[in-house]
Amino acid sequence: MRIGTKSVLFGAHCFFIHPFFVAAGWWILNGFPSDIRLWAAFWLHDIGYLRSPNMDGDEGESHVHLGAKIMGLLFGNYWADFTLRHSRYWAKNHGVTVSKLCYADKLAFALTPGWLYLPMARATGELAEYMAKSRDRQAGCAAFSDIERIQLESGDPELWLRGLQSYTRRWVEQHRNGGVDTWTVVTASSAGTSLIRTE
Repeated sequence: MRIGTKSVLFGAHCFFIHPFFVAAGWWILNGFPSDIRLWAAFWLHDIGYLRSPNMDGDEGESHVHLGAKIMGLLFGNYWADFTLRHSRYWAKNHGVTVSKLCYADKLAFALTPGWLYLPMARATGELAEYMAKSRDRQAGCAAFSDIERIQLESGDPELWLRGLQSYTRRWVEQHRNGGVDTWTVVTASSAGTSLIRTE
């Protein structure tokens, strides 16, 4: 059984667990998801991992297409595009912004407790791929804090998860309002700078 299939059946993208965390992420960021089309997107956005031989390779990165196609057939072009743009990789490669589904999906990862996430990701083989990939990504990336970098490099799955979840929460907070940091400078003077949180 391919790793993508295992992920959807009982791994990090498990079809009967992950969508509920995406819904929780959406609720935190945007309010309760009362539109049935959102729930369809929560369930279908990662369905394209089925039969994928990897999660972050070329095949894995193209996982967005199947869910988007189904969403388009069911609900039209807007929802197909909404589902496609849940992937930062896909959005960047196509010169478009991510949809709100991206932020809910990323927050879902950060909300999933380690006692649940780690056994699922370990059972499918995803964990090793994700840990290796995050080490490669963070090597030249200044976005990680020093603590997060140490955690990601530790080789300890629990520390790795803690570091990546910390970074992911911060990334969502900083980018969910159109890529603008949610901290706004109100006054700047020789006495210092005042900041307010803009939600």
